[in-house]
Parts: sequence; structure tokens; C-alpha cells
Amino acid sequence: MSNTRKKTALVTGASSGMGKEIAKRLISDGFRVYVAARSIDKMLDLERLGARALQMDVSDDDEIKAAVGIILAESGGVDVLVNNAGFGLYGPVEDIAMDEARYQFEVNVFGPARLTQLLLPAMRQKGAGTIVNITSMGGKIYTLLGAWYHATKHALEGWSDSLRLELAPFGIDVVVIEPGLIETGFGDVVADGLVKRSGAGPYAKVSQAVAKTTRATYGHGRGTDSKVIADVVSAAVHARRPRTRYVAGKYAKPMIAIRKWLGDRMFDRIIMSQMR
Repeated sequence: MSNTRKKTALVTGASSGMGKEIAKRLISDGFRVYVAARSIDKMLDLERLGARALQMDVSDDDEIKAAVGIILAESGGVDVLVNNAGFGLYGPVEDIAMDEARYQFEVNVFGPARLTQLLLPAMRQKGAGTIVNITSMGGKIYTLLGAWYHATKHALEGWSDSLRLELAPFGIDVVVIEPGLIETGFGDVVADGLVKRSGAGPYAKVSQAVAKTTRATYGHGRGTDSKVIADVVSAAVHARRPRTRYVAGKYAKPMIAIRKWLGDRMFDRIIMSQMR
């Protein structure tokens, strides 16, 4: 990096998958990188590369405030915030308890929002910064039995757009990354939870079908490597004027385009055809 002052970044959900690869890329780019996740043990490799690991459950306000306090005390804030932590809750709306639905929003929406709130004052005082929100192609499309998951990703997209407008006068960029099918553990987590929750009862047939399709789709080398998303994040944070959105990963661009141009009924048919 050309700046004499080493810039600082925070990456959440850095214990695996995209978060881990994003952290590795930013470390190699020369950032001082803080990494956060519920388990510090899963970030030991990042610490060996030079990262500062922090225990943080993004649904726990006390842990968020404690982590931010450490960052402010040591570095005075961050230049880049990557809100990557999240998970997918799948199942029939009828079967998902409201507490589970609220927790999905706590992790995927309110956690990133709270972290952003606490780190914004230092960014605003510097008159610079980049906030990267990892949503999903699922923030623009929808899939069967994914009502609550897609609700959070659509919410994060809208939240990011409004945030971009209000922070522009302070020199702070807000960037949305919309990954497609990425080689992570997402598929197994979704399928296991789905079968456990709705593998029997009135939604058993459709739940088993979605679980089967999900397991077949994720893993097996069929998706895009997480490093691709890390490259996109790196490009965004180094851009003089980053794009508002970056779409990357298998299926992302065609699925978003199909949803946009062919309409709801045609998209419904395409989604349902995959469940046979």
C-alpha cells in the first residue's frame, strides 16, 4: 500500500469461508486486520499471518461493544469494515419459531448495523472509510423455503442503499457484495437444519427435496472459490470510487438477470423445476 500509515480493517465471520479468505487477502494487501468470530480458535491461522483476533458474536451487543472498544483503543478505528458474518435459516414459515426468525435478523442485519453504528464516528471524523456489506444474490432473488433468509438479505441491501446516501457527504463509501454459489459449508448447514425442523409433517416432501437439491448444489467443487470474493472485496476497497454493488460467483449474474427481466411467474417456475 502506498500510504505511509498502515490502514486498518475489520472482517467479521472470519473463522471460515469467505470471511477467512477476505481477511487473508487484506493482510496480504498490507492492512492491519482485525478478525472477529464466535470462536477465536478457528482464527489461529489468521493470527499467525498477523491478524488480531477478537471474540465476537454479532448477536451479542456486549461482545460487539467490547471488540469495538479494543479496536478504538489500539487503532483509533478502522478504515474498512467488512460485515461478512451471517448464516442461512431455511424452512417453511409455518414451522420456524419467531425466536429463530428474530435471531436470523439479529445475525444478518442488526449485528452489522450495530457494529457500523459504533465504528462510524471515527470514520466520520477522518472523513474517509469503506463499509463492505456481504449480502448475496439472495438479496435480489428468492428460493423455496428461504423466506426468512431472503428477508434478511433483502433488508441488508435496502439498509446499505440508504446508508450510502447518508454517508456520502462524509467521504465514506458503502459497498454491497452479492456472492453467488460459493464453496463454503452453507449448503450442509441449510440442509441439516431443514431436515431436522421439517423433515416430517405437512412440508416433509418439499423440505426433503430442497435439502437434497441444496446438498447436491453446494460442495463437490461445483461452486466458486471463496478467494474470488476476497479479490472483489480487495478491488472495492482499493478503488478510488468503488461501485455500489459487485456481483460475483457462480449463478449470481444470470439468476439476478432472470429475476429482473422475466418476472415473478417465470422465476417461480424456474425455481420449482429444480425441486423435481
